[in-house]
Amino acid sequence: MEDLVIRDADVVDGSGAPSYRADVVVDGGRIVSIVQEAAAAGCQRPMAIRELDAEGLVLSPGFVDMHAHSDLALLRDPDHSAKVAQGVTLEVIGQDGLSYAPVDDRTLAEVRRAITGWNGHGDDIDFTWRSVGEYLDRLDHGFDGEGIAVNAAYLIPQGTVRMLAVGWDDREATPQELDRMRQLVVEGLREGAVGLSSGLTYTPGMYAKDAELTELCRVVAEYGGYYCPHHRSYGAGALDAYKEMVKLTRTANCSLHLAHATMNFGVNKGKAPDLLALLDEALASGADISLDTYPYTPGSTTLAAMLPSWASEGGPESILARLKDEDTAERIRHHMEVVGADGCHGVPIEWDTIEISGVTNPALGDHVGRTVQESADLRRETPWTTARRLLLDDGLGSTILMHVGHEENVQQIMRHPVHTGGSDGILQGDKPHPRAYGTFPQYLGRYVRELGVLGLEECVAHLTSRPAARLRLPDRGLVREGYRADLVLFDPATVAAGATFEEPRTLPVGIPYVLVDGRFAIEDGRRTDVLAGRAVRRTAT
Repeated sequence: MEDLVIRDADVVDGSGAPSYRADVVVDGGRIVSIVQEAAAAGCQRPMAIRELDAEGLVLSPGFVDMHAHSDLALLRDPDHSAKVAQGVTLEVIGQDGLSYAPVDDRTLAEVRRAITGWNGHGDDIDFTWRSVGEYLDRLDHGFDGEGIAVNAAYLIPQGTVRMLAVGWDDREATPQELDRMRQLVVEGLREGAVGLSSGLTYTPGMYAKDAELTELCRVVAEYGGYYCPHHRSYGAGALDAYKEMVKLTRTANCSLHLAHATMNFGVNKGKAPDLLALLDEALASGADISLDTYPYTPGSTTLAAMLPSWASEGGPESILARLKDEDTAERIRHHMEVVGADGCHGVPIEWDTIEISGVTNPALGDHVGRTVQESADLRRETPWTTARRLLLDDGLGSTILMHVGHEENVQQIMRHPVHTGGSDGILQGDKPHPRAYGTFPQYLGRYVRELGVLGLEECVAHLTSRPAARLRLPDRGLVREGYRADLVLFDPATVAAGATFEEPRTLPVGIPYVLVDGRFAIEDGRRTDVLAGRAVRRTAT
């Protein structure tokens, strides 16, 4: 007898096709049969060891978070309800060009320091790996050999690769250094990475010129992966930055996935149609492009990311030394407040839009939940004085929310046929962005049920089969016989994000069941102790 039959579910299968009513049978971690309209057909209904009555619930494939920052969280927190409770069954990590493999001892220490604001110090993690393959093996092992909460795919971080081969210098790579970067990318892809990411407003990845990135993308294309850039500007130069990535990947004949594809800051209000026209033109000419977004207007990153790139050359210790020097700090301020630093996307920073969401130094906790402007006003000092002190006293670890987005842009971009969902969820900090806990129910509750921006079947396709196709996963992303039983059951009438900007760690409602590899990770609305997630490696081409 089979393991499980899910009875009388309204199946939204991920293809975008209309829903249908069916019994779905699961066994051995896969969907083994689907019997449509079983109750009405009068046929022998499938039997199983366990029967789940899904009356009134939608059954869909598990959601794929195309932009996650759970690189250490998956090894730190076996519960991981931030994602499991949303119905996420697969996360794509290694984002924005900075992560923890491949590394050596030197670069591991440097990257841990550089992205403390994203993932914490990592003092609670046993960094037993150095290569991409070893990191994926570590995910497979998870907790006591049982695995991790959800599945994970990995992008090779271009900034970390450059850190290994070139260091933190703002210069072109030598031919020998470029050869080493190519080899590191080859090794990572052979070991199972699905592609390459960049953070082109983050050091040291941002120091790479287009010719260097094109050469790395040629390698990615050879192995059937994709390039996922956080491009050079989401502000004053946003449209040109998108054009740059399209041109670069066309030259390399490489698939392109645009990370958190927003049009932010005042200069881009109402300009989503310009981005979409650019994409449509490229798609019509044969480009292979997809993108992800989160269904919120504010962004989130670290306060240190706002600094001009010249102030970040040399790595974290060099940044801190520049901030301590009065003359250099004044030069930094001028670039941020007057010129528009490249770290702030070429737009002069508006301190009343920059909210402190988390600090690593508990003594600085009174800044959390306030904008830099508000904290400065309370202290009767300039915003730069407050920001500079935060950067120094928190060792560059402070995270921020950037209230710079536009709702009309968010809605127009999410309607595009190549759109997928990505939380960009930073799980660190006292008051993280609610997208970390709410992205997927926010799509289903607010943008499907309440606003009607997307139809239910179309939205589910955005969150399941489209990302699975980008990842070239042949047996995920659809409710189909033979496919992996990564499944979600949700109530379309009540599903909603619980997370808010005031209470960002509140779990969603209306998602009573989540299965990872055919096992209940969420059952009757509660997290079980199941750890069925594994590393999902690139499919050979």
